[in-house]
Amino acid sequence: MSIDKPGKDMRRTVNPGDRISDEPQSIEEKAQQLAVDHVPDITGDVVTVPTYVIVEEPDGEKKALHHVKDAEEISDVIRQARVDENGERIWD
Repeated sequence: MSIDKPGKDMRRTVNPGDRISDEPQSIEEKAQQLAVDHVPDITGDVVTVPTYVIVEEPDGEKKALHHVKDAEEISDVIRQARVDENGERIWD
């Protein structure tokens, strides 16, 4: 592959699990995908990273957010989460 010739090979990523399928997938299919499975990180801890984070919208609809493409939206969702004194999660 030549670096100056764009093509299918240019869609490579560091982790094959980072790729987004060209085929439509259900929430359940996306929830099963792993970007990284049981691999040591820089600290030596073994990690598993899902390709998609499944979140529930306030209206109850479930949504699959890609861990790279939708990272900013995932961060926004996490910032909305709060825990009360009983350890129960509450959302703003």
